[in-house]
Amino acid sequence: MFNKRVKIKELLTWQAQDQQVTVMGWVKTFRNNQFIALNDGSTNTNLQVVVELGKFDENLLKRVSTGASLKVEGTLVASLGKGQSVELKANKLEVLGDADPEKFPLQPKEHSLEFLREIAHLRFRTNTFGSIFRVRHALAFAIHKFFNEKGFVYMQTPVITASDAEGAGEMFKVTTLPFDKTPRNEDGTVNFKEDFFGKATNLTVSGQLEGELAAMAFAEIYTFGPTFRAENSNTTRHLAEFWMIEPEMAFYDLEDNMNLAEEFIKYIIKYAMDNNREDLEFLAQRLQKEESKLPQDQRSSMSLIEKLSFVVNNQFERITYTEAIEILLNSPAYKKKKFQYDVKWGIDMQSEHERYLVEKHFKKPVIVTNYPAEIKAFYMRQNEDGKTVAAMDILAPGIGEIVGGSQREERLEKLEARMKSMHIPTEEMWWYLDTRRFGSVPHAGFGLGFERMVLFVTGMTNIRDVIAFPRTPKNAEF
Repeated sequence: MFNKRVKIKELLTWQAQDQQVTVMGWVKTFRNNQFIALNDGSTNTNLQVVVELGKFDENLLKRVSTGASLKVEGTLVASLGKGQSVELKANKLEVLGDADPEKFPLQPKEHSLEFLREIAHLRFRTNTFGSIFRVRHALAFAIHKFFNEKGFVYMQTPVITASDAEGAGEMFKVTTLPFDKTPRNEDGTVNFKEDFFGKATNLTVSGQLEGELAAMAFAEIYTFGPTFRAENSNTTRHLAEFWMIEPEMAFYDLEDNMNLAEEFIKYIIKYAMDNNREDLEFLAQRLQKEESKLPQDQRSSMSLIEKLSFVVNNQFERITYTEAIEILLNSPAYKKKKFQYDVKWGIDMQSEHERYLVEKHFKKPVIVTNYPAEIKAFYMRQNEDGKTVAAMDILAPGIGEIVGGSQREERLEKLEARMKSMHIPTEEMWWYLDTRRFGSVPHAGFGLGFERMVLFVTGMTNIRDVIAFPRTPKNAEF
């Protein structure tokens, strides 16, 4: 019976009392035809399986190679070796699946992250990616736990939508129309009336607008699902498919929104620190080793664990966009022309500007509020100055923007006027505007890019390494 196996993570906490146990896993190494390092994915720590010389058939032992899967029944005994308190003395050994050592690409040596991205279907078996995805799981669980404890309702918003929440236009189109015989209108445009949905549809860039509809009934909701951007961007910070957490709260203003977002970030980081300490310590060592190759001025001033603890235990700095621009204009980096992009009031701050504020000036996460209306979305509440909107971005060390949010414009007339000025068809958004016609209330929300949060917590530097199968320009493998 397979479900009688004991997970290695649990087994390593036992006191050895000659218990008879069954374990299953994959071979990491097999030394001297006697010592098998076995791992089942529950922890990075391997279980040493001791094979008594002469006990098993030589042809069976030849199949025990790196990558092969085994079922081992044996006796749990105290270990005399360093770094382990117990080991398993094998009584019965079964190869569940062979791995040809001449072809299996993950031999026991150090592999580059670039190489591992090419074999993303196997990279989970490495220690680095084992730790990353266990931490990712913990963060995902903590997200649901946080909102559930606060009484939020989890909403699943559509992946296929006819609306563009951001007005960005960089969307993947969804169609069943044939590419070679696309039906056309008299003016040459595509006749979507013959398409599956009878109109132009896309993969969603955000669940926010639909989330607002639900918040007008349940008061507090959140979404957690995949979003898509057809942005031809080959950077370490962008993906074409990524996951977003988007809470929407009725009866919230901008300050309430900031308070919730800060509490949320601290909660999920603390959960990972409390429940995945071993994985985070492994990733911290990995990061330290990577940074040791860099010049001193490019190394982090804190270790990964120190950075996470600092974020959890300190208040985020809060400044306005106008104050942020003044800090940048007065900075040594600006005066010495070290910024690649210009700084002036009205710009959409680049990553280098955001990271300067966080890493050089304040040395902690920063919440920037009240951005120019011209660079923000139509749904953000207009401030009394006529120039800015009640937006807020949270900037994190090493990444830049990790959360974007705002108080939403609840006043129908102002929202309609803003949409018209931005050429957003109000007639197609009748359902969204109905929330302002029938019992409108002050409300707010934010979006957190899940992969950027995983990137921050794991200390990785490329977003393609914190999602199982990255979707990027010219890459849709697996």
